[in-house]
Amino acid sequence: MNLLVPMSTEDGGFSAPGIGEFLGLPALFFEGTPFEINRIILVRLLAITVMLLLFWLALRKAKLVPGRGQSVAELALGFVQVQIADQILGENLGRRYLPLLAGLFYGILAMNITGVIPALNISGTALIGMPLVLGLVAYVVFIYAGVKEIGAGKFFKNSLFPSGVPWPIYILLAPIEFINIFIVRPISLALRLLLNMMVGHLLLVLCFGATNFLFFSAGGWVGLFGIGTLAFGFVFTLVELAVFILQAYIFTLLTAVYVQQAVSEEH
Repeated sequence: MNLLVPMSTEDGGFSAPGIGEFLGLPALFFEGTPFEINRIILVRLLAITVMLLLFWLALRKAKLVPGRGQSVAELALGFVQVQIADQILGENLGRRYLPLLAGLFYGILAMNITGVIPALNISGTALIGMPLVLGLVAYVVFIYAGVKEIGAGKFFKNSLFPSGVPWPIYILLAPIEFINIFIVRPISLALRLLLNMMVGHLLLVLCFGATNFLFFSAGGWVGLFGIGTLAFGFVFTLVELAVFILQAYIFTLLTAVYVQQAVSEEH
């Protein structure tokens, strides 16, 4: 699926991209086996491998006086620590969950950013599988944190029966809290990430696909409109870069918030 192929129908007209961009991706390796790898799985593997390799190269020989690579890696980890972990969870709890939060932030960012890398051109989080896995990770983490830090009984009591509510209201409130905390949370995390990456991909396909069509297929003065679609494509690329960072930040921040709520003595 190349973003820069003409998006045209058999009669030469332009065809806008749709959900089919994400469906029926052909197998690249191990076709017909449980280990089949298509394009988006390959993109995910490449993104995570490169991210881990960069951190490993920067930190493999850590020194008291850091070099350039180590300084960049420490600043990257420090951002997650200061802006998310310590701010939401406090210093002690934040340090315990920093590796997980940093892994979420930079893993999501690495898979998001492949959407604007030439020859990859699709975010690893633009299909539902990976956002669901990440939502499940956040789900398991905040339940684990609540059970470990304050005990299972108190965690579920605080979650389903918040204090300060007249007891008859719990008949209505407890099921609502159960659905909100144990069902809606992971699904909303997954859908927020998925839809932002999917919409961004479609916008870029639309801009650059239309540019290709206008320049090479439309003919005549109509082709001049390709200059506008090309300019919009570059603008949307810059916007997408900001969205990639923002979505990684929001996902990680909400995970930390859910952990904080799970370990609090009272909601």
